[in-house]
Amino acid sequence: MFQLPADRPAIMGVLNVTPDSFSDGGRYADFDLAIAHAHDMVDQGADLIDVGGESTRPGAEPVDEAEELRRVVPIVEALSSQGVCVSVDTSKAEVARASLRAGAQVVNDVTALKDPRMADLCADAGCFVCLMHMRGEPRTMQENPAYSEVVEEVRDHLVLRAESAEMAGVRRDRIWIDPGIGFGKSLEHNLILLRNLGKLVRTEYPVLVGVSRKSFIGKLLGGALVDDRHDGTLAAQVLAQVAGARVIRAHDVRAARRAAIVTQAIMNA
Repeated sequence: MFQLPADRPAIMGVLNVTPDSFSDGGRYADFDLAIAHAHDMVDQGADLIDVGGESTRPGAEPVDEAEELRRVVPIVEALSSQGVCVSVDTSKAEVARASLRAGAQVVNDVTALKDPRMADLCADAGCFVCLMHMRGEPRTMQENPAYSEVVEEVRDHLVLRAESAEMAGVRRDRIWIDPGIGFGKSLEHNLILLRNLGKLVRTEYPVLVGVSRKSFIGKLLGGALVDDRHDGTLAAQVLAQVAGARVIRAHDVRAARRAAIVTQAIMNA
C-alpha cells in the first residue's frame, strides 16, 4: 500500500488519457504511448501516476461512464500489474470501482465524493482518497467565481467533506485534501489560497497541490502559453512545499522532483 514519503512531498505524475485536456490533450490517448509516458515519469521520480479519462479544464464537457471506463481501466490495470502505484482521477463511482479492482490505490475526486456511492466504495476498498474543492462544474466553474472569504470557505468545505468520508468509514490517515487551484477561482483567489495554504495544512489532513502549467501562471507571466509555464509552476510548487504541502501534482516530473529535494534540504538545514 502506498505511503507518503517522510522526507519530502510525494510527486504525483499526471497522465491524461483524454483528447481534450488543457495541457496534453490527445498526446497520450494511445495505450502504448500512455504506458510508456507513465514509466518515463516513474523513471524521472514520480511516486504515483494519476490517470484521468475525463478532462476537467474550464469549459470541458462531461464524458459518459462507458467511455471513461474504456479509456482508464486498461491503463490502470497494465500499470498496476507492472508495479506502478496508480491514482485514478475520477468523480464516477463505477469508474473508481473498476479502477480499484484493476489495482489503483488512490481515488482522486475533483468533486470531493459528490457521487453518493463513492464514500462507501472507498471505505470498503481501504484506498486513499483525495478530496478537491471546486465551485460548480468544469463547464461553468470559471463564470464569475465569487467568495466572501475564499480560504475559510475552501477549508471548511474540505473539512466537512473529509469528516463525511470518515463517517462512511474511510480511514482518516488515508484522506488528502486539495484546494482546487484553478477550479472555480479567479487569479486573486488562487494567489490567496496559495499564500494561506498553511490554514489547510493545519487541519492535519495531508494537502495535495496542483499548480502545474495552470492558467493563473500564464496570466502572471504576461500570457505565457501552456508549454512556457515551467518556471512559474516550480515557483508556486516550492512555496506550497514550504507551507506544508505533502503531495505535488506535476506534468514535468523530473523538475518537480528535483525542486522538491532541494527545497526540503534547505528547510531541514
